[in-house]
Amino acid sequence: MTIEQTGIGTTESTTGDATSTHVVLDHIAASVPVIASLADHGGHIAAWADDIATRLVAGRRLLAAGNGGSAAEAQHLTSELTGRFDGDRPAYSAISLHAETSAVTAIGNDYGYEEVFARQVRAHARAGDVVVLLSTSGKSPNLLAAAAAARDAGARSIAMTGSLPNPLASAVDDVIAIDGPSANVQEAQLVLVHALCRAMEPVLRRGGTR
Repeated sequence: MTIEQTGIGTTESTTGDATSTHVVLDHIAASVPVIASLADHGGHIAAWADDIATRLVAGRRLLAAGNGGSAAEAQHLTSELTGRFDGDRPAYSAISLHAETSAVTAIGNDYGYEEVFARQVRAHARAGDVVVLLSTSGKSPNLLAAAAAARDAGARSIAMTGSLPNPLASAVDDVIAIDGPSANVQEAQLVLVHALCRAMEPVLRRGGTR
């Protein structure tokens, strides 16, 4: 049967459909071991969760940034903290720097794109805050500048990256690096974000209102 026979109105054949199916299945097959490799970082993720949750309960702030798909992952993290992940609990301060569109465009226009995150870190970060930077390549100049700004502010900087070695991993206080193709690394980073949020929930619930 062709897709045209289904009434959709295209002429793609079963051969074409089969090829697309193979691409889909190959992508899923490639994602599975990359995501499964997060189990090797289980204790590391748990340590991050304990540290970040303790900081948030103490009134510290989380700042996050990334480019492209990594920006979406960073914003996913901050939304889980200002909103909720599992059940009701207090809201916690978490800001996605790339989502500040007027700030990003103003800073990019006046200072260059490399400064779009670093200048916001200098504006918002205080000693004891945590800055989370997401990247598959670990080479983005604006994230490297943000890591330097976090260090200058006395904030803890952590990164989720692709394979080591990469410059961002060397620029932050701590890193979880995932081996794999870029798209699969981003998929694994979302699972990492969810695992991190789930592990933080008990401390965030006990934190009460501040």
